Amino acid sequence: MVESSQQLSNRYDNDGYFVIRNYFNETQISSLRNVVLKFHELWKADNEEFYETEAFNSSLITGSEYLSPEDRTVLFNFISSKKVMEVVDAVIPNNPAFMNTQLFFNPVNPKQKDFWHRDCQYDYDIDDQMKVISETQVLHLRLPLFDEPGMEIIPGTHKRWDNEEEYNVRQEENGKVSSDSLSGGKKIALSAGDLLVFSADMIHRGLYGLDRLALDILIFDSASDYVDYVDDDCLPTQSMINTMTDSRLFQNTLQLKSMVCPQ
Repeated sequence: MVESSQQLSNRYDNDGYFVIRNYFNETQISSLRNVVLKFHELWKADNEEFYETEAFNSSLITGSEYLSPEDRTVLFNFISSKKVMEVVDAVIPNNPAFMNTQLFFNPVNPKQKDFWHRDCQYDYDIDDQMKVISETQVLHLRLPLFDEPGMEIIPGTHKRWDNEEEYNVRQEENGKVSSDSLSGGKKIALSAGDLLVFSADMIHRGLYGLDRLALDILIFDSASDYVDYVDDDCLPTQSMINTMTDSRLFQNTLQLKSMVCPQ
């Protein structure tokens, strides 16, 4: 790792994100890309109308609907790999848990624009959004599978509420729309092999263009109440867990699920 765990932790704590350039080699990205493209092609065929009219992402990549057990195992072994876990541990050192995977791509509709948001705005009202950003922790690990325009983020908004400009744009108030520019925006172009780590609840937007295809791994702090967001089908079987060098992410999720729904 180019920087120490403490340095990465400090950067995330201060800014809500960090980038590690060329973190994964071509062999690792090629293997990941091969599996993800299988999922993507099958998902597109199965969701043709949605894909062609409004889609810009899909989810549940590690599920069984589109991938074989062998391909799912490739994903699980990647997610639980030493390189991924070193980064996760730097940001969430106590009982990190697996939530989901998402795949981000360019919308087919050329009129569709990228938009500013906090992930929590889709589940919480304003008062609860304020509470969520100060109390809970959800992490995106973004792996671009091809070179792409990347992300635009507002550093520090993982710990503070919107200013007036940000609020009006994100909430589309006072004549603003969520695709408007924000003065505090920082654009981060990404290349295949880079790793972008950012808070789900900071103000951010994906940037469309090039051959955008980015795999996001979502991780949460076990102390947060997010286990209900986890789809059982996206978790590994015991035989898959047995192949992992470090299965903590999945074991922690399974333990949380057993506490909610005891056998």
